[in-house]
Amino acid sequence: MKLREYEAKKVLREYGIPVPAGFLTRSATDLPAHLDQLGDNVVLKAQVDFGGRGKAGGILMTNKKNAVATAQSLFGKEIKGLPVQEILAEQRLDIRHEYYLSITVDRSSKQPLILFTESGGVDIEITAKEHPEAIHKVIANPLMRDIPPFMIRELVGTAPKEIGPIINKLYRVFLEKDALLAEINPLVTTPDGVFAADAKLIIDDNALGRQGFSVNRDLTEREREAEKHGFSYVELNGSIGVIGNGAGLTMSTLDLIEFYGGRAANFLDVGGGAESERVMHAVRLVGSVPSVKVIVVNLLGGITKCDEVARGIIKAAISQKVIVRLAGTNEAEGRAMLSAKGYEMLDTMDLVVKKAVEVAA
Repeated sequence: MKLREYEAKKVLREYGIPVPAGFLTRSATDLPAHLDQLGDNVVLKAQVDFGGRGKAGGILMTNKKNAVATAQSLFGKEIKGLPVQEILAEQRLDIRHEYYLSITVDRSSKQPLILFTESGGVDIEITAKEHPEAIHKVIANPLMRDIPPFMIRELVGTAPKEIGPIINKLYRVFLEKDALLAEINPLVTTPDGVFAADAKLIIDDNALGRQGFSVNRDLTEREREAEKHGFSYVELNGSIGVIGNGAGLTMSTLDLIEFYGGRAANFLDVGGGAESERVMHAVRLVGSVPSVKVIVVNLLGGITKCDEVARGIIKAAISQKVIVRLAGTNEAEGRAMLSAKGYEMLDTMDLVVKKAVEVAA
């Protein structure tokens, strides 16, 4: 789950990483009581759950005199379709230079990967693509509680030495907060020292309870519903619903839909041993997506029994066409049940996907 900027900065502050003076507000009328602590120049940042706020008009520079009016205009906006309900008001820093610092998980080594570059800011992706040599990288062993000095020197290079301790503190944040990403972009130098001008922290969903979160805010309503019924569901943006058992089989179905020119509306893995009730909820959930025109059910029966799957599909009783491929335990019984109710069944994943793409088109 991604923390909002004000939440991430609260964590950084607790670990001794300097952040600008600021406060969260949910109403422009609350600003005057706090503006004196921010100085004459103020930055207003919409707290919405995605990147690229600045380019989308979600970060505004103003002064103390015009702060209330500017905040009112920002509260009246939608940023990428989301209404602005919270604003982080901060002092405007006198920035001399911007750096980029992040820690994530290296997929190859399964260990923390620390990235640092002297070219921070909104165009870090361009730097990574066009000048990869400008990004310094080190792999850290998660058993280490601190980054060794030689690694710090390798990362920082000619940048100010004051950045070294901040790298170590962010590394502790990454480990102790069960993070998948801890990012400061930009990390800035000012006449008053080094500050985290922005911050991003993504917590591993599996550790949310340990970190004190009872709800995963990143989930959509349908994803929460899926979690309640015990299956994995991710919303996509196509018109072909997908239900499988096992992540590999379900992902292969998505890949085949793409191969034949279709677009999947979701990923849904009902898991092993799914009984008819869980299958029913899965089919109804996918059928509730307005963009879904047809649903592919692609299941291999092992501990999952094909007759239980068939019962679930029939009980779901949705309006969209459901095309089924069943194979394995109790296959004959399942196919007979579905055939009696008029469901279309095909023998291979390839044929099922081709037919679904044709129907969706």
